Amino acid sequence: MGWKTLDDMDVDGKTVLIRVDINVPLEDAQVTDDTRIKRIVPTVHEVLERGGKAVLMAHFGRPKGQVVPEMSLAQIVPAVEKCLARAVHFIDGNYAATLGQLEPGSVALLENLRFNPGEEKNDAGFAQRLASLGDLYVNDAFSAAHRAHASTEAIARLLPSCAGRLMQAELSALESALGAPKRPVVAVVGGAKVSTKLELLSNLVEKTDHLVIGGGMANTFLAAQGIDVGKSLAEHDMTDTASEIVQKAKSVSCTIHLPSDVVVARDFKAGAANETVAADACPADAMILDAGPATVARLESVFETCETLIWNGPLGAFEIPPFDAATNAAAAKAAKLTTAGKLISVAGGGDTVAALNVSGAADAFTYISTAGGAFLEWMEGKTLPGVAALES
Repeated sequence: MGWKTLDDMDVDGKTVLIRVDINVPLEDAQVTDDTRIKRIVPTVHEVLERGGKAVLMAHFGRPKGQVVPEMSLAQIVPAVEKCLARAVHFIDGNYAATLGQLEPGSVALLENLRFNPGEEKNDAGFAQRLASLGDLYVNDAFSAAHRAHASTEAIARLLPSCAGRLMQAELSALESALGAPKRPVVAVVGGAKVSTKLELLSNLVEKTDHLVIGGGMANTFLAAQGIDVGKSLAEHDMTDTASEIVQKAKSVSCTIHLPSDVVVARDFKAGAANETVAADACPADAMILDAGPATVARLESVFETCETLIWNGPLGAFEIPPFDAATNAAAAKAAKLTTAGKLISVAGGGDTVAALNVSGAADAFTYISTAGGAFLEWMEGKTLPGVAALES
């Protein structure tokens, strides 16, 4: 890859600007999930241990260039201090003057970058102001790398730059899954709508050997085959597009896997009465809410023949038991194969992370991305501005 890492940088005695994503959930001014903060710890600690001064730059919410007190990063300083196990100096005014007073080994956090309209505009002037604060730039926020902002794109062209440990891990995992993967490769793509994942599906049929389609999207593909899906969630106006994707897959020797049996119910609620039927036998008054056991068994067999798995989206309505059964079972199989060293498994996307956590399989996966939009755009084959800036 064409980007540097911390291994390539001399940070001793340097002020290191680190772009992080600590956009965490708050409730009553308390951080309710500090996962994103914990993930930046290795990079920050390494900079400090090697004699550098760490200056954290981040956004919080969408203030749209205005100062919004409810979106101040001051609220999360205690959580950052707890995760880093050291004091964090919060800077909301004169950046340069305050930073000049800090000793090596210190950590500072700048106020919400998006309070300045120049951040989201990728303004050269704002980027220059940020760059003037440090000697080196480290991007450790892959989740923001799909945005061409001053702190992710413009600044990387102004200072010696590299990827932080979290960014490095993310890029390495994705490269192993899509860039130069061990084959055969299987991708699992679930979710409600084909229309939101068109570019993803089109890219994956060219990059993978097997493409598993689940969730509401599978219903659209079944409908495209002339199958009556009853009252199931489906985009009937997208059936021609679904057929085109199937034809494209055939032309590049990618096998598409759709449910052969499905779990149907009349009510969309937990514990609803349900039955398993063939995929082409959904009653007119019922909804398809999960893939059936025969489908799962077939997917498990596919997993066993593959070297690499990419997962984005659940196979059914995983939020509502018992319609989480297919996702849980397939995830457990992937986890078992990964633990045995037979499969490289990379997953990402909000629903995906939630589903794999519920299944208990997440910890066994090779890599779980929390990057959301950036993960999806990478899977779609798009160039991410924050990554491209590091490469240049």
